[in-house]
Amino acid sequence: MKTIKFISILSLIIGFFLITVSIQSCDEPDCEFPDRDTCTSCDTCMTAYKPNIYIYPEEKTELTVKLNFPKGGQIIKSIPEYNTGWNIEVDEYGVIDDSYTYLFYESKQPNIWQKKEGWIVKKEDLESFFNKNMYRHGFEGMEVKDFLDYWLPKLNDFEYYAIYPQTASIIDQVIELNISEKPDNLLRLFYFIKGYKEAPNKIIIPKIEKFERKGFFVTEWGVIL
Repeated sequence: MKTIKFISILSLIIGFFLITVSIQSCDEPDCEFPDRDTCTSCDTCMTAYKPNIYIYPEEKTELTVKLNFPKGGQIIKSIPEYNTGWNIEVDEYGVIDDSYTYLFYESKQPNIWQKKEGWIVKKEDLESFFNKNMYRHGFEGMEVKDFLDYWLPKLNDFEYYAIYPQTASIIDQVIELNISEKPDNLLRLFYFIKGYKEAPNKIIIPKIEKFERKGFFVTEWGVIL
């Protein structure tokens, strides 16, 4: 009887462990690109929408760019095709393979995003807010225009939006950006955005560290809804 009870308890422990791991991880090894967007079994995964990676070497350079998901996750879309990584040539103006101005992807990974510091913005003030906020972080020119052109038309359903910045120290925990030649400066910023019909409670205003666009530098923005 003692042996049977021990086996039963051990089975329960193993079962609990397997359930916990499956909930906390986004690893889905049976999901093959490009059909990974149909893989939605992870309860805690959230999608990072349209991260754009802008690359500015000091001279025309061949690079390999890879994304890793240390806590589990996967790419679900990419332009150009990611496959096992981007092997690209980039000139000093940021033009990739004579065709693209940024690397595009979308991915699923665990929900670790901070929601303590940010800004409350009225719908009609979003354009002005993002314009100023992105420049304050260190984005410029087409990087800001690309963001505004894509996201402003999509943020119309609510009167107020809470916008929580996710900087590199947070993003790196779930999406590692590895470039064969290490940039002198790297800017990563995702906005976690949540809409409200009425003004929500005030939140802590974060400090912004200015980014230096010097040497070989890379910038990346994305959105989590």
